[in-house]
Amino acid sequence: MSQAVPARHGRNQSITVGGVEVRPGERKTIEVEGGKLYTHTPITLPIQVLCGRQNGPILFISAAIHGDEINGVEIIRRLLKVPALRRLKGTLLAVPVVNLHGFINHSRYLPDRRDLNRSFPGSHKGSLAGRLARLFMNEIVSQSTHGIDLHTGAINRYNLPQIRANLDDPETLELAKAFGAPVILNSALRDGSLREAANQQKIPILLYEAGEALRFDELSIRGGVEGIIRVMRSLGMLPASRKAAPPEPMMARSSAWVRAPQSGIFRAFVKEGARVTRDQTLLGVVSDPFGESEEEIWSPFSGIVIGQLKLPLVNEGDAVFHIAQFYRTDIAADRVESYQESLESDDYPYADNPLTDV
Repeated sequence: MSQAVPARHGRNQSITVGGVEVRPGERKTIEVEGGKLYTHTPITLPIQVLCGRQNGPILFISAAIHGDEINGVEIIRRLLKVPALRRLKGTLLAVPVVNLHGFINHSRYLPDRRDLNRSFPGSHKGSLAGRLARLFMNEIVSQSTHGIDLHTGAINRYNLPQIRANLDDPETLELAKAFGAPVILNSALRDGSLREAANQQKIPILLYEAGEALRFDELSIRGGVEGIIRVMRSLGMLPASRKAAPPEPMMARSSAWVRAPQSGIFRAFVKEGARVTRDQTLLGVVSDPFGESEEEIWSPFSGIVIGQLKLPLVNEGDAVFHIAQFYRTDIAADRVESYQESLESDDYPYADNPLTDV
């Protein structure tokens, strides 16, 4: 079970991760071994622990559970440089690379070809994925009161910055709103996922989806850093901000993928964040290489494009556009536009790179 949220006054308590004690006021990087490959090379779980001097929640931030989803690694790197962390209340557990083998090999999976995010809560005697999942649960999740897991779209699929969470839980809903992403999806818990395992321990957890695999997306990274800081402020882990709160995110009623009507060359006519109208918005076309056979893709419902295929080569039935449906698509589109404008500001505080995709 999750620990109760500690009182927000008084001295913090030490925390032990991987057999290493971190005392109030200390910051340590710890390598926890999670097994060995057949080369005798260890697979480790690198963790940075920030133990604030004052009491407060214990928040974990994780990235690269899928080893090719690297935006979150950069988000955590920038987060750990934020000066406000010197006044941290409670404890921050930062795990930038959960799936180290996949990260090194630019792969979503572990050596056994298993998806780590379908292997929770894991097992001491199971597959390598199961053992790593159990290690993460024991060392990180079981010691936490809250969590944020960072993801991207798959290879060649871009996701608009969005939060996916169990919105039936009031505390999780409040954290999702505090994060400030323009779109919130009420996402069902999947068997074997980190969210499901954390939910079983009554730990509120958010899943941030933004960008695509094996690419840095500056807007997605900026939004991730700012969202985490907003959540930490809402939990009382960081001082309150003097800035005005962002507009409340829009919650989608449902979402669905639109699929390619035939195989061929795919050309998109709308971008992620675009407002689309049922039977009136031409999303794109798929044609053969000669252009002799061409099929148009019209939006089958109204909403906002929150995911899109970036590869122009498709087979019949491939998912090409992910559309979230809202009661007021006009308001949702305004939220997306204002969110992007705020991240593009010249005085944005958590920028580290020019506003370009790498």
